[in-house]
Amino acid sequence: MKSTITVIDFGTSKVVALVAEVSGRQRCDITGAGIAPYDGFADARWNNPDLVNDTIAQAIRTAEEQARTNTRDIFVGVPGQFSRVYTVEVKVDLQGADPHVTSRDIETLFAMANEEVREMRGTPIHRSPAWFVVDDGKKTLEPLNQHGNELRAMISYVIADQFFIDDVSERLRAIGKNASGFFSTPMGEAMLYISDEERDRTALLIDMGYLTTEVMAVEGDTIIFHRNLPLGGGHITADLTYGLDIPLDQAEQIKRAYTFGAPTSQPSFDVTSADGRTQTFDYDKVSAILEPRAEEICEAINECVKGSGVRLGNWSVVYLTGGGLAINRGGREFLSERLGRPVRDLPRKAVKLSSPIYSSALGLLDLIIDTKTGAGAPQSGIGGFFRGLFGG
Repeated sequence: MKSTITVIDFGTSKVVALVAEVSGRQRCDITGAGIAPYDGFADARWNNPDLVNDTIAQAIRTAEEQARTNTRDIFVGVPGQFSRVYTVEVKVDLQGADPHVTSRDIETLFAMANEEVREMRGTPIHRSPAWFVVDDGKKTLEPLNQHGNELRAMISYVIADQFFIDDVSERLRAIGKNASGFFSTPMGEAMLYISDEERDRTALLIDMGYLTTEVMAVEGDTIIFHRNLPLGGGHITADLTYGLDIPLDQAEQIKRAYTFGAPTSQPSFDVTSADGRTQTFDYDKVSAILEPRAEEICEAINECVKGSGVRLGNWSVVYLTGGGLAINRGGREFLSERLGRPVRDLPRKAVKLSSPIYSSALGLLDLIIDTKTGAGAPQSGIGGFFRGLFGG
């Protein structure tokens, strides 16, 4: 049986709406996509709140027109800047003549973790385990029936700002829509694009947007570290605007066309103004303005990773997405040199929406589908047990 799901993802420069037809966990057809630019947000507040409703309506309307449908219920992604990630480590002694891990032991660990975050301000929208360990054994996500004396776990929570929940709910009501649920956009992105094996070794996901950059460390079934840096691709564009004395849209054209480390194949950039006049800028002049800001952003990412307390191994992978550097030729290599380890592009998960600017929206959609189909599926096995424990 098919069902229609509409999701909306808030970026720092655009709002993306997707309409999808879902028939089981393995079948999802995106039938409509709408994208609407806006002024975004900073410091967990809208930069131009008066225009947010129109932006939301435009993105949803475009997606619905493509899908030839009209949906009232909207699933909302909570951006990283409007949420916080907390990790809690808890442990319990295993009981009985033949002590081994039972469902009750796992429930006890989650109850203990819930108590530790109960006083946190905001609305919990996600919780999941990074790992379980029996005694001094190996980390696992399937501890049931393991024998030992003690069970430990790291459990991660995403707490959404109540302002965002209340504000977006009201904005959707104002345009005749209903907020059906709120989900963590960074969590969806991390779970969709980073494989189980890579998460077992701890991975990094860097999403460089227009105004902010999100740095995430991912382990097990969750994010164990998350930070928002107040720097992004828009700051590079702004530097080009002032440095070249050109309008913002022309600076964005140059920024997107820039190739790192390629002056011979790209000697100059041409931009055309509204009056038809063409200006040409040498690569070296553009580079002298653009690369210092790119260096600053990459150094901020590097310092963030160093100060995270997260231990990365030789086999830990790093992914880059977003519209900041991921869309530039050589951008990934530029960041790689600053981090001192290889940086990869995210794997393609959709044919038509393969650009990095859609990665967070696709991750959000996948998380919602996984949650909804999991909630309606028979609760069997360890996966079914966790779905029931997390509340679907």
